[in-house]
Amino acid sequence: MVWNGLSILREHRLLANPKKSVTELQTLASPQLRRFRRSVAALALLVFCTALSGALVAGLDAGLIYNEWPTMGGGSGTLNNLSQSVLGGSLAPPAMELFDPWYSHTPDRADVYWRNALENPSLVQLDHRILATTTFTAVMALWAYTRFSRPVRTALPAPARKAVTAVTALVWLQVTLGVSTLLYLVPVPLAAAHQAGALALLTGTIVLGSRVWVPRRAVRLVARRVAEVGTAGLATGPAAVRAQVGRAGRRGPGAMLAARTGGVEKV
Repeated sequence: MVWNGLSILREHRLLANPKKSVTELQTLASPQLRRFRRSVAALALLVFCTALSGALVAGLDAGLIYNEWPTMGGGSGTLNNLSQSVLGGSLAPPAMELFDPWYSHTPDRADVYWRNALENPSLVQLDHRILATTTFTAVMALWAYTRFSRPVRTALPAPARKAVTAVTALVWLQVTLGVSTLLYLVPVPLAAAHQAGALALLTGTIVLGSRVWVPRRAVRLVARRVAEVGTAGLATGPAAVRAQVGRAGRRGPGAMLAARTGGVEKV
């Protein structure tokens, strides 16, 4: 629903000024932003999976155990021994607690791993911690990518830069709420705010995507509007024909838009 609403608003804005929209869409389709667009898509999927793992935590009341951060009680293993010496605790519970045979429903225990991943509060909380930490790291890496990569910083439109800043602020807020919820034994106001923060972060990531992804429907509509109002006349003659034939071999919304409007696709 959010994506459909954003798409309608975006198409309305693009069609209000088709000539300017041609340049904007070609900029978004530039190779400099290809990796960034894919990174935003991967981030949206990661945020969604993290929110799903949070739902498992809430459903199993997994936030009522291991009310500490970043440690999770005692444990064994080289990594946990190192964390105990540095942090005073273990980063993960013992393996027998994470993959408890008690949750298995078959004699051969073939379902012990996936049942623990869905039903064991200790493993569910650990999974959510790992996913949340990965999401936070990914958002900060994306923010750094937009700041320290000159091609991306130059090509990225101002609305997309604002969306990156908003997503960064939301992920900091969400981490703060999550850790506070755990440390204070899941009070209802904090827990509700944490759940609302998950929706806000997912919505912010989708908004960011709507500002960097190139919608094919919008490309077709803008190209049709340009042809109708004559704001960018189609080039004619042998040279233009050869140019359009050369562009026909390319793929993607940028090539489609350039072929329909007679413009030059940015490379």
